[in-house]
Amino acid sequence: MMLPETMKVLLIAALMPASSAFSSSNNHVVTRGCQHKESNAPKRLDRGVVMMVAEDANGGSRYSTNRDLTVNVDVESRRNFMVSMLSAGLTLAPFQVGAEAAPAEEVQVAATGDVKKLFNEGRALEAQGNILAAQRLYNKVTKIAPRFIYGWSNLANTLVAQGQLGGADESYSKAISLCEESLKQADGSFGAKRCDDLYLILLNRGSVRLNNGMPKEALSDLQKSNTMRGRPDAVILQNLARAQELNSFYSQSDKSYNTAISMTANEVSPFWLRSSMVKYQLGDLNGAMDLMKRVENRFPEAPEVRAAYAVLLLGKGEEDAARKKFLEIPDRQRARYVEAEFLEKVVAWPPVMKEGLNSLTKAVGDAS
Repeated sequence: MMLPETMKVLLIAALMPASSAFSSSNNHVVTRGCQHKESNAPKRLDRGVVMMVAEDANGGSRYSTNRDLTVNVDVESRRNFMVSMLSAGLTLAPFQVGAEAAPAEEVQVAATGDVKKLFNEGRALEAQGNILAAQRLYNKVTKIAPRFIYGWSNLANTLVAQGQLGGADESYSKAISLCEESLKQADGSFGAKRCDDLYLILLNRGSVRLNNGMPKEALSDLQKSNTMRGRPDAVILQNLARAQELNSFYSQSDKSYNTAISMTANEVSPFWLRSSMVKYQLGDLNGAMDLMKRVENRFPEAPEVRAAYAVLLLGKGEEDAARKKFLEIPDRQRARYVEAEFLEKVVAWPPVMKEGLNSLTKAVGDAS
C-alpha cells in the first residue's frame, strides 16, 4: 500500500511565502488523508515536520496537505520560518492460569462495518477543519476497534492539530506497535493486508518528539524511518538533520541537510537556514554564507534571517555591515534575541551562532 510519489505533497508550514509564519526550527508538514484549517493549528511546533498518516476505511492510502499546522504564537513579531510520530504495548487477551492463553485478535489494517462508517465521518470532519468533532469520532473508533491501526494514527493527527503533543505521542505509539504486530502477522500469510506505513508513523512520532523536548527519542525514530524508507526522502532527511543537529551531531546533520537541499534545490526553503548555521558551526563560513544569501534573497524581511545573516557578517569581520543588518529588525522583535528562553527553546541555534549573537547584541547596545 505504498503511496506514489506524485501523491506525496511536501508542505512547508509557516515558512513559505511572507504571508505565512517563518521559523527555521520547523519543517514540512504533510498530512495524509486529512486537512486542517489554520485556525485549528497548534501554537507552534518548533523543531520538525509532521507527516500525518491516515488511511481510508477501505485500506487505501491518501494524502492531503495541512498547510499551516505549525503556526507561530508570535506571527507578527517573527515571521517564523519552517518545514510522522508512536511506542506502547500490545493489546492481548488476558492469560488465564491453568488454561491456554487466548490468541491475540488480529490487527486491523482496514476498517469495516460501523467502524468504517465512523472513521469515514471523522475523516470528513477533519477535512472540513472540524478537529474536535473528528477527534470525538476517532476516540469512538479506538474504543470500538482498539486494534485498528489508523484509528490511533488519525486520533494522533487531531491531537497534534491542537498542540496536545503528549497525547499524540501516546496514540502514535499505539499505532506503531499495532503496525509492527501487523507486519509480523502478515509474514508468511499470502494475501494478508499489511501495514506499509510504519516509516511514516515513525516520522510523525519523531517529529512530535522533536517538538516536545525529546531529541534523543526523536533521533531514534527518524533514523528508523530513514532506514525503512530505503531511499532518500526529503521530508525525512529534513527532520533527521534537525534531530542530529539538536543532538550535536553536526557533521551528520550537515550531510542530511545537504542531501535534502539537493532534492529541493529549485526552491529555497526555511530549513536551508538551519543548514547554513550548521555549516557555520562546523567552521565552513563560505558554505554557510552561500546558503544564507539565497535564504536572505527569498525571505528578506524575516527577523530570524536578518539576525543569522548579521552573525555571519560579524564572523567575516564585517562588523559595521553586521550591526546594520541586525538593526533592520524592528526593536520589539530584535529584543527577543537577548532572551535566553527564546534562544534556547524557540530558535534553538547552534552554540557558535549564539556566541556570535551575544557579541552582536552587545555591539548594538541591546545587551550589556
